[in-house]
Amino acid sequence: MPFQIEQKLVIGVASSALFDLSESHQVYLDKGADEYRLYQEQHLDAILGKGVAFPFIRRFLNINKCFPRQSPVEVVLFSRNSPETGLRVMRSIAHYGLDISRAAFMAGKSPYSYLPAFNASLFLSAHEADVKSAIDANYPAGLVLPSQIADEDDDLELRVAFDFDGVLADDESESVFKRNNDLDEFHAHETLHMTRPHGPGPLANMFQKLSMMQRLEERAQRRDADYRRIVRIAIITARNAPSHERVVTTLKSWGVSADETFFLGGMDKSRVLSVFKPHIFFDDQMTHLRASPGGTIPMVHVPFGVANRAAAVANA
Repeated sequence: MPFQIEQKLVIGVASSALFDLSESHQVYLDKGADEYRLYQEQHLDAILGKGVAFPFIRRFLNINKCFPRQSPVEVVLFSRNSPETGLRVMRSIAHYGLDISRAAFMAGKSPYSYLPAFNASLFLSAHEADVKSAIDANYPAGLVLPSQIADEDDDLELRVAFDFDGVLADDESESVFKRNNDLDEFHAHETLHMTRPHGPGPLANMFQKLSMMQRLEERAQRRDADYRRIVRIAIITARNAPSHERVVTTLKSWGVSADETFFLGGMDKSRVLSVFKPHIFFDDQMTHLRASPGGTIPMVHVPFGVANRAAAVANA
């Protein structure tokens, strides 16, 4: 039987991440809410273009097509629109054949407070204030950064890449490094604590549930040698030896693993990203995201931990 929503991997996506709303948003900025409402009504059947998160969401929903009995994943639309102005978004969802039936329309308010109600392991939005508010409330969220859209219909594989510290794990070790900007001190700390797992970061739950999808696929492969796996997970971290051992310890304690793990020792992550070609990449540091290829790789900033607190203070 299908999984109940408490057991599913649920992703909440804002319409600003799923579709290109730049034109209608400009109407709102230039002419206000009333004109925006009229514009959306007049363009009700004009299908919205694909947004940065669209290729990821489309492939994520394909997991249910591979496992229709369990239907282990779900996407919920979270929108600042009212139901009336959100009709265009829902019609665009139907046009693209996305299996999204649940939605929260907030009529101008931020929807992040309802993430726990839908058991969401991630909230994707292009609205920076909503993402920061969600993270501040200890909810998992990421800011979708502008990029080109690449959505090849014949590429069915879902590739997801994560940074480790401040994304999958807490920011304990980053705090040690940031305190004195001392790499030797960081390695000494990690070596001392190599047998102690990290606490979970904001996207740990999502990673663990994606690993559950891997186990479903492993069972499917054992039943059918011709089954082609569609989920690939990578960890791409600036760590290197000897601090790599604590990463392994942490993942082992969670009972999960990645398909590919890269300990880059400060090397430019774009060198790996350009080969792995993820449909989404999560990192907590904007410096890493800016250095990575903007191109067609969807980048998501997770504004969590010491690096982002320091940036907030500097910008205050």
